[in-house]
Amino acid sequence: MKQKTEYGKKAVLSIAAVGISLFLLQRLLVPKYVDDVVEGAFIREYYKEEKDFDVIFVGDCEVYENFSPAVLWRDYGINSYIRGSAEQYIWQSYYILEDTLRYEMPKAVIFNVQSLQFENAQSEAYNRMTLEGMKWSPSKVNAIRASMKPEEQFLDYVFPLLRYHTRWSELTSSDFAYLFRTKRVSHNGYYMRVDVKPAENVPEGRPLKDYSFGENAWKYLDLMRELCKKNDIQLILIKAPSLYPHWYDQWDEQVADYAGKYDLAYLNFLELADEIGIDYSKDTYDAGLHMNLSGAEKLSGYLGAYLTEQAGMKNRKGEEKLCEIWEEKLEAYEEEKQRQYQFYGIKEDFNERSSCD
Repeated sequence: MKQKTEYGKKAVLSIAAVGISLFLLQRLLVPKYVDDVVEGAFIREYYKEEKDFDVIFVGDCEVYENFSPAVLWRDYGINSYIRGSAEQYIWQSYYILEDTLRYEMPKAVIFNVQSLQFENAQSEAYNRMTLEGMKWSPSKVNAIRASMKPEEQFLDYVFPLLRYHTRWSELTSSDFAYLFRTKRVSHNGYYMRVDVKPAENVPEGRPLKDYSFGENAWKYLDLMRELCKKNDIQLILIKAPSLYPHWYDQWDEQVADYAGKYDLAYLNFLELADEIGIDYSKDTYDAGLHMNLSGAEKLSGYLGAYLTEQAGMKNRKGEEKLCEIWEEKLEAYEEEKQRQYQFYGIKEDFNERSSCD
């Protein structure tokens, strides 16, 4: 009996050692998204936040590169967060919203409509940059199942080691430095860039055989609308002022008709660019695809006024705890702004402002 007990202990220890080794190996080989490709870190950062946001953005790069929650707070006292990710498809936006409502009930959800053009996932890499950051829940399971390309396997998401086991040659010092910890790479989901590359010779959109959005896209927009209605949340549809990829008039008409049918707000910032004061020779860092900091702050200022005047968002700067949180956030925001100005050789005065001014 004693011998069997010893064998049992050894077996348990062996299994535990194998399990720990596989866990450490997986932690090492899974991408950390802290250097060049930081977009894969955005989704997971939300879970570290105090969940009390007035406004939640969902969508692709047209939200996380074009809107600054720091400006919404600094100028309007609106507490917001961007749950965006690279090429976030509409079914992913829906399940990310569903996941968000496990933690809080915002007053408004802002969805960027560019992703309506997609009926199916286009890239496994983009799938993973969105889905791997979600915490496990039925929403994540459903998001994975809705997103997987034919060659993908669900088990690879459960055990990422199965997908990344050959990544040895790509390891960098960051994979070791951030084995058990991460650094924050966004500002409430906003990805900051201060450099400038003017929009010149932007290509026209090529003609399409069919401009109709597909059934899958409409299905998930309906689900998003119904989820918001059920929880008494305003759903606001937007089209960011990105010049490329092309946004067709036929697409815009479909969204406008949908918004009219269901009494939803729809803001096409491409049409409002002049009113906002966007200058595509100065306010974009990649020739018109996305706004730089200058453009994002202009756009956010306009949106903040709309949310205050038209959507009923309240100024919450009278809340002491929230002010303290934003004091720290704005300090980090300004520090990164100055680091980037220095890196790109841009002269700009440091403009420190209290989060509760």
